[in-house]
Order: sequence, then structure tokens, then C-alpha cells
Amino acid sequence: MLTFVSALSILCYLLSSVILLRRLRPDLAAAPGKSIVLLCTFVALLLHAWALYATVVTEAGLNLGFTNISSVAVWFVASLLLIAMMNKPIEALGIIIFPVTAIVLSIHTTVPTTHIVLNEARGLSIHILFSILAYSLLGLACVQAILLSTQERNLHNRHPGGFIRALPALETMETLLFQMISIGFALQTMSLASGFVYLEDMFAQHIVHKTVLSVVAWLVFATLLWGRWKHGWRGRTAVRWTISGFVTLMVAYFGSKYVLEILLKR
Repeated sequence: MLTFVSALSILCYLLSSVILLRRLRPDLAAAPGKSIVLLCTFVALLLHAWALYATVVTEAGLNLGFTNISSVAVWFVASLLLIAMMNKPIEALGIIIFPVTAIVLSIHTTVPTTHIVLNEARGLSIHILFSILAYSLLGLACVQAILLSTQERNLHNRHPGGFIRALPALETMETLLFQMISIGFALQTMSLASGFVYLEDMFAQHIVHKTVLSVVAWLVFATLLWGRWKHGWRGRTAVRWTISGFVTLMVAYFGSKYVLEILLKR
């Protein structure tokens, strides 16, 4: 049943991606509308959530193994994108995010991992929730930054293809980028604060690298927001800082988790 549900979810994610791609072609006037994309994505998220509940929620506590937590993270990313798509013109992000979500869900289904967070560790669960939300929103911002960079480069080279024409204006894309970064930065701040409050030692030997890299990522996004406010940073500068911050954050959490659970079996 779990495999069947996951397969249906993957199919709906991919169907949403295909519809979005078809909508980019100006010669396909009869391409399915945005409402069909929203419906397919909503069904995919419901089925994905079912699969997550079946594997993450256990009697002992939450199973936050590497593939499980990766699947939870991309589910949050896709959910945030669906909510944003309802009133903002950013559905083009789904062309990248939905296939990635489908791939991660397929790995989650076929390669199970185990790392139980006991029911008694409520504080740790709060810290993990803030971390996943921050990672998800800043991940969306990273994809948005890549699209913004591609859009700017194509416009400068005077090659605005169908994909570029489907994107909002540069100013709108940039405004959306900094809105995502601002909210994601606030969530990351709460993630770090809850970690220092609820974890016994954020600088313990096995997680010190994660803590240091998370703080570095926080400083990168703090600097970017300060540069935007003080000096009006935009364009390629904003893109470079956004991607650098997210890559640092990704290495901090998923890199350390991969090394500890997959390579070192801890």
C-alpha cells in the first residue's frame, strides 16, 4: 500500500511538471489551466503526506532518518510553493521543484533509514520543525534565485525564450526572492535559538560542524538582508549570496546527517 500511494503521488507531481512545461509553449493555447496544476499538486501532497505518516510516525517517536527527513523537507517545499502559487505568479518554480520532490519521495520509499526521536524529546522536535521550515523556504528562495539569474542573463543577451517569457518581471521576481529570504531567515533564527535552548550541547563533538555551518549560513543571509537594506543589493550579488547561504545550510544539516547515519552508521 505504501508503494502504491507513493507511486500515485510521484505520478501527480510529474503530471504537474508536464502541464507547467506545456503551458510555456505559446502554440498550445488549449494547454490545461493553472487550476489543474493546483489540483494535481494538492493530490500529490495529500498522498505524499500519507506516505510520510506511515513511515515517520511510530509508537516510540518520530523516525527522522536521512531519507525520511529529506522527504519531509521536499514536502514542505512543495507545500509552500502550492500556497504561494495561489496568489503569486511563481508556478514556473514547479518545473524544478516537483520532479525533485518526486525523486526524493521515490528514494524515501525504496531506501528506508531509521533515526528515532523519542516522544519525550518534545524540545528537539520543535527545533527540528523550525529547521525544516527554514530549510524549505530558503530552498525555495535558492530556486527563485537561480531562475532570476537565468532570466537576467537571457534578457541581457536578448534571448527571452518561452520559459523566460513565462516568468514575472525582474522586479517582481526580485521582490518575491527577498520576501522568501526574510521569512526563511526568521525561521532559521528561531531554529538556532530553539537549538541552544533545548539541546544539551550545541557544540558537542558529533554536531559541532553542523552548528558552526548553520551559524555561518545565518550570517550569510543576515549579511544579504543588511546589504539589501543598506546598499540596495540586487541582481547577481543577491543571487550569489542566496545560493552560498543555502548550500552552506544544506551541507550543515543534510551533509552532517548523511555522514553520521549513512557513512558512520551512528
